[in-house]
Amino acid sequence: MNTLENIKTEILNCKKCSLYKERLKTVFGEGNPKAKIVLTGEAPGASEDKRGLPFCGAAGKILDELLESAGIKRKEVYITNILKCHPPGNRGPRKKEIKACAPYLDRQIEVIKPKTICTLGNYSTKYIFEKYGLKNEIQGISKIHGKVYPVKFKKVYALPSGIEQFKGVKIIPLYHPAAALHNPNLKELLKKDFLTLKEL
Repeated sequence: MNTLENIKTEILNCKKCSLYKERLKTVFGEGNPKAKIVLTGEAPGASEDKRGLPFCGAAGKILDELLESAGIKRKEVYITNILKCHPPGNRGPRKKEIKACAPYLDRQIEVIKPKTICTLGNYSTKYIFEKYGLKNEIQGISKIHGKVYPVKFKKVYALPSGIEQFKGVKIIPLYHPAAALHNPNLKELLKKDFLTLKEL
């Protein structure tokens, strides 16, 4: 059965790419397993690697501030990353690492069934856009941040009536909170974008 706990167990034992050799802890995800909003970043940082929790370092503090500014509690959402292990030197994820690890994210989303997926930064935006048929919409995050991209897809559920249900999800690309560490002016822009979540 595909549950968050089962996926977490698999990740704890994962050796699909070389990142497992240097990780201190895997960073699975955290939050409400029935969340309406899933936020996904690119990869755990050094603080996350030590604690095994997503967005618990400096970028995490900004994320908490942004959620609070929109009147959203962290425990109400689900937070995760494409990669579950910390890339050395905080470098960006490599294609082969994304290919190895992203199926775990896909399964997390499948179990949670959120109404909205917020992509934090270019890496997660590119992956999620390609996954959900928005490849032609991919641009730099500075051009598409804060916009809402509704996606409809047909998902078959085992209902007593046997009827297929049409489901959908809204995808909102956002700047990665770490961007505000390097450019404080982006924080106000991020706060404005997070208000979109409150409206939804």
